[in-house]
Amino acid sequence: MKTQLSRQNIALLTFLLIVLTLGSCKSDQEQKTAENQTENSSENVVEKSKDPFFKLSLAQWSIHRMIREEGMDPFDFAAYAKDNGFTGLEYVSQLYNSAMEEYDSKDEAIKAITQRLKEESEAAGMENLIIMIDGEGDLSVNDEAARNLAVENHKRWVDAAAELGCHSIRINLFGSLDDKEWKANSIDGMSKLGAYAKTKGVNVLVENHGWQSSNAPLLMEVINAVGMDNCGTLPDFGNFCVKRKDGAKWGECEEEYPDIYQGVQLMMPAAKAVSAKSYDFDQDGYETTIDYARMLQVVKDAGYTGYIGVEYEGNNLSEQEGIEATRDLLISLGSKMN
Repeated sequence: MKTQLSRQNIALLTFLLIVLTLGSCKSDQEQKTAENQTENSSENVVEKSKDPFFKLSLAQWSIHRMIREEGMDPFDFAAYAKDNGFTGLEYVSQLYNSAMEEYDSKDEAIKAITQRLKEESEAAGMENLIIMIDGEGDLSVNDEAARNLAVENHKRWVDAAAELGCHSIRINLFGSLDDKEWKANSIDGMSKLGAYAKTKGVNVLVENHGWQSSNAPLLMEVINAVGMDNCGTLPDFGNFCVKRKDGAKWGECEEEYPDIYQGVQLMMPAAKAVSAKSYDFDQDGYETTIDYARMLQVVKDAGYTGYIGVEYEGNNLSEQEGIEATRDLLISLGSKMN
């Protein structure tokens, strides 16, 4: 009887050991499978949540109608940009013209405005990047005295940019419609202003903003002739009109630079900022006049990793809707390109 029980016990123990061994192997396999699934899931999450190769700033021109027609305070720009997901600011000087009228002199006005903007940007935790300068004279006009006066007028804004911690100011180069005259004048005006800006640690940037400045090869001839490391470009995805009706600076365009993607590509080696101009969007959220995926690829291929500024200039969407559409398209496309 004892022998029989012993054999039964041995058999039972053997069976239990087999079950436990198989269970252990199964548990190990299930654990490895679970770990692999978790790892793959994490990789997928990382893949979907990659950041774009650039940072986002907001060009104040995107809200110029809010300021001029709807009564928005231009000094609320920093808070507004932050609330809409931006971290960098691109100011437009002409949107503070009304504020300047409160002071006895332009110098006093610009200093006071600069101080207020500095306070507002610091309170919002935003980075000041660029001041777009308008209405201070033409740096490429034929008249040398007028050109020199424009240089002096722009110096105030160089000082303001330095005080704000901006890396650049954006200038306009309209001047003559004659290529040879425009080139010589632009080299002169930009070199004079660039020399002063260099002492303040500020860049002087030319945007493709109409007339000869939208002729990318000709513009790059100017930049290369100036040959200063603080004088560069601000490529804009739009603004490639080289000739408007009746020779006007703004209005109906009669002739555009033929290849806007090549134009941006030519400007990128000297780019210290990039402007994502937008006009309208389809139901899927794509810009209808500019191939944003192609344009972003041009920017990325140039090795650019700085700020890209949203600059909505359309009429079909409200400024708020246009800003959101441009921002979201840039993030969507930029994230997929990493």
